[in-house]
Amino acid sequence: MAKIPEAQARLYRNVFVCKRCKTKVRAPNIKILQGKIKCRRCNSHAFRAVRKK
Repeated sequence: MAKIPEAQARLYRNVFVCKRCKTKVRAPNIKILQGKIKCRRCNSHAFRAVRKK
């Protein structure tokens, strides 16, 4: 099955997962790296990129 670029971008671009509570957050890469974004649920600043299946 072919991967559709538009769908891949919608699902995985600018999506990060909180390392503490596993909540998904959509934010720009630069702001995540600068530490300006915090988790809505636990107020943590530790994020990782969402894993592609």
